[in-house]
Amino acid sequence: MQNPDPAPAAPTVISRTGTAYFPIALVSRLPYAMMVIGVLTLVVAARGSIELGGLNSAMVGLGVAFCGPLIGAAADRFGQRPTLLITGALNSVVLGALAWVAFSDLPVWTVFLGSLLAGATAPQVSPMSRSRLVTIIKQDLPVQKRPRALSSFLAYESAADEVIFVFGPVAVGLLATTLGAWAPMVGAAILTLIFVTAFALHHTSAPPQSAAERAATLAPASELWRPTLLVTVLGIFAVGAFFGSMLTSLTSFMQDRGAAEQAGLYYGVMGVGSAIFAIAVAFLPARFTLRYRWPLFAILILAGTVLLQTAHDIPGMLLSLAVMGIGVGPLLVTLYSFGAHRSPAGRSATVMTMLGSGLMVGQSAAAAVTGIVADQIGTQEALLFPLYSALIALAAGLVNWALTGNTARHTAAAE
Repeated sequence: MQNPDPAPAAPTVISRTGTAYFPIALVSRLPYAMMVIGVLTLVVAARGSIELGGLNSAMVGLGVAFCGPLIGAAADRFGQRPTLLITGALNSVVLGALAWVAFSDLPVWTVFLGSLLAGATAPQVSPMSRSRLVTIIKQDLPVQKRPRALSSFLAYESAADEVIFVFGPVAVGLLATTLGAWAPMVGAAILTLIFVTAFALHHTSAPPQSAAERAATLAPASELWRPTLLVTVLGIFAVGAFFGSMLTSLTSFMQDRGAAEQAGLYYGVMGVGSAIFAIAVAFLPARFTLRYRWPLFAILILAGTVLLQTAHDIPGMLLSLAVMGIGVGPLLVTLYSFGAHRSPAGRSATVMTMLGSGLMVGQSAAAAVTGIVADQIGTQEALLFPLYSALIALAAGLVNWALTGNTARHTAAAE
């Protein structure tokens, strides 16, 4: 008598994605993390103005703000594959052209236009990767495994972003130092062409939907304007502003000591710690809910930024960076978790792109403003901007607390 066939193994995220997915998704988001600092480095070297470089970085963020959510909406409607292939190809051309325009004799408005188009065509790999993983978890995994899997993979995605946003400026610095200020833009264009294309063609890419499928599964666009979702976008904007203001003010701090090129290395102290603590979020107990996590992690960042105001030497700066790293990674995971739970039906890529755009807009705008303050007033005044960003993140967390309310049982899996 033959034994009955064994039950098929329960599906996992990795069995659905394949192991090659994660390195492709990781490297394909590197150009995005290189753009703001790469444009700053390019324009300062080509046009000789720190202020002009900061303003062009802000134009990158402006382009992302205008077009990032539209790219996410296009992915929800037409599928990620054609959306990423088109934006990736356009972005590669724009980045290469910008490297030439900056050093040309063309008027400065052409540089601004190039920076705006670089942001407007930026492929939204990070939010689309989150959208893919969230969709796999919600559709393919057993119900009892979904909460832990969602927390774990959103933690991974946030840690991946942390690593990329730390090594993006390092890559810009290495390329600019060894080859020239044009090299980061050309390098980002090449990486986009190769890896974003590979990411677009991966089998996990969300397919397009027919008009009937969209009508049946797509929530009204008005649901994207719900207060609970908008306050989440505000929270992640504040985190982006923290990143931009912290790196810029740290660069000014190190420039005062004759070692501006070392800023990226010291920034890594916060980034590495932040990535480690972001991953650790997956192991927090469910009773420590998202509603509690947001203000607590924001307070940790705030404590680090308060300590930052007393940092007058390298050890003091490193201590404040380490404290901030404890809070910023877990807060990023928390905000993306809120975004996943609050995404209207059929608009996951749109929401994740809104969050990714908010992060980039906050980073580029804060980098521009902080750079102007550091250049025209001084480093100590520039160091206040990470503190302001932390206060905004905490205020948004308190608003979220009020909006979330006490009526439902909130878990780490469902707010």
